[in-house]
Amino acid sequence: MAVAFARLSDMALGLFHSAMQATFLWAWLAPPLGLALVAWLTASVFPGTRGSGIPQTIAALSLPNNEARDKLLSMRIAIGKLILTVAALLSGASIGREGPTVQIGASIMHSLRRFTRFSVAEVDRGLILAGGAAGIAAAFNTPLAGIVFAIEELSRSFEERTSGTIYTAVILAGVTSVALVGDYTYFGSTQAALTEPRMWLVVPVCGVVGGVAGGAFSRCMLALRRPLPGLLGRFKNRAPVRFALLCGVAVALIGWASSGATFGTGYGEARAIVQQGIIPTNSFAFMKALATLFSYVTGIPGGIFAPSLAVGAGLGGTLSLYLPYAPGGAIVLLTMAAYFSGVVQAPLTALVIVSEMTRNRDLTLALMAATLLGRGASALVCRESLYRALALQFLPVAAPQRNP
Repeated sequence: MAVAFARLSDMALGLFHSAMQATFLWAWLAPPLGLALVAWLTASVFPGTRGSGIPQTIAALSLPNNEARDKLLSMRIAIGKLILTVAALLSGASIGREGPTVQIGASIMHSLRRFTRFSVAEVDRGLILAGGAAGIAAAFNTPLAGIVFAIEELSRSFEERTSGTIYTAVILAGVTSVALVGDYTYFGSTQAALTEPRMWLVVPVCGVVGGVAGGAFSRCMLALRRPLPGLLGRFKNRAPVRFALLCGVAVALIGWASSGATFGTGYGEARAIVQQGIIPTNSFAFMKALATLFSYVTGIPGGIFAPSLAVGAGLGGTLSLYLPYAPGGAIVLLTMAAYFSGVVQAPLTALVIVSEMTRNRDLTLALMAATLLGRGASALVCRESLYRALALQFLPVAAPQRNP
């Protein structure tokens, strides 16, 4: 499913860019009309598919029974998530497929529980964790990142009785992905390294700048979960489809201002920055983040993994112009990891995922420092964990807090 999802997403993005080159009107009409249609389908046909999918998976792990979990994880939701995310990408929305792949994987594994003979208490939570981990592993071809993500972000703990299920699912997902598409690296290989002591001066700069920017993005994301103030909020509540159309116009305007660079996942732009050393415009990172926020606020399905990596790479490319005493490729990777760590506030996942996506081992210690600094800097701007906070809206009642 992850491989099929990836190929369909690539086809949708390819069709969008081909249509945009064929007729100028496509870039102006597709985002507003497409986002409006997807927002309507999300609300009326597939209500459990909105947003990233990672918060739903986290919330499902906290729900007390399978009836409640079925509202967030099911085969119907998995199919709807795939179709609507592909449709949104065909419309040029600034979203990623990796977060939705987590919900799809968790939904499949959760649905398969009915074919087992084990007790639900023993197996169901482990199946959800395994499905989410397998989704990340197959989406990025990063098996270690899948395991770390399940431990650090999905469960926030390690339970020995479910570890075997997670490992088995990740291994099978990785083998299946390699068998279907071959062994590849998400961003290609890079040999960027910090070979001189003075080059290490860029690590705190990349860590702090990336972390603060990532924290600011998370804070904006969390602000958008609350009702919008004033006339805009009343308009969204009264006419959500027309509100999505208006956001689509904003996405189209940002795409026009960026010469089309902000449409879609941002994978192509990030890969070009990481592998080819292409320096983006100074405004690319900001405009990509803004397009992602406009896409997210509509409530359509779509993740922020790939857009966040693109924003981080763009920010690193801009920073490399002002830090000439270190290789530009190293600065890009450090800033990308720090920004991603700042957004999700999961430094270990950021470290492993960037290392595996680029097969770079020379920067391991520097990446470790940058992700930890990014996490700390992000907490100064946004004290809440993004996915954990977003998961609360899918829980019926927040868990009561005990008095110390």
